[in-house]
Amino acid sequence: MIMQPFLAEFIGTSILLLLGAGVVANVSLKKTNAENQDSWILITSAWGFAVFVAVFISTQYSGAHLNPAVTIGLAVAKKFSWSLVPQYLISQLLGAMFGSWLAYLTYIDHYRETKDEDVVRSTFCTGPSIKNLKNNLFSEVIGTFVLVFGVLFIVGPNIEIDNHNIQNFGLGSVDALPVGILVWVIGLALGGTTGYAINPARDLGPRIVHQLIPRKNKKTEWDYSWIPVIGPSIGGIIAGLIYILILN
Repeated sequence: MIMQPFLAEFIGTSILLLLGAGVVANVSLKKTNAENQDSWILITSAWGFAVFVAVFISTQYSGAHLNPAVTIGLAVAKKFSWSLVPQYLISQLLGAMFGSWLAYLTYIDHYRETKDEDVVRSTFCTGPSIKNLKNNLFSEVIGTFVLVFGVLFIVGPNIEIDNHNIQNFGLGSVDALPVGILVWVIGLALGGTTGYAINPARDLGPRIVHQLIPRKNKKTEWDYSWIPVIGPSIGGIIAGLIYILILN
């Protein structure tokens, strides 16, 4: 039985968030084995490896987009069918919610020990080091532009979805390791301002889960939530447009 591409996107994004949100919880929450470790290196490294694992699992079935900004950017670049975009985006958002919920369940005892609500929120979704919405938006745009632009230039073979031969422009088409390295270096170089969501599903899905978990005095910060959704989407679109401009 061949896995459907939308299920592959759900599973891949779930694993991405389970591992990515898991490492943030591990270094941030009280009484974990990694509490008070060198968190930024651990977080950026683990997110890079999380991308590697998620891409490796889902690539042959969906192209391993795992990110609405990637899906939209590739559609803009005419390397992915617009007709498949809505299903991919829904699968990615639901997968991100499920993966972050699994990470929450894994560390639930440590969430109970952690009273700082800002720390708790940071294990679900991103936030700015200095809140300046204009600059925060630019940070997400530029980080996602680098991601999608890089993906466009390192892609390879084709896949077939619903009897349509589609160029396999997605994270998985380059094999998993180069994409993991790309995400890793984006985090190290550009992630210090906003926590580098560079993926609308990665932030919005876990933010919704954070809103739903049973905690008093939660600070989900919906007033900021549009930045890691709109910024990466703009970055993906710009990458697709520039790709077309350069090669056509």
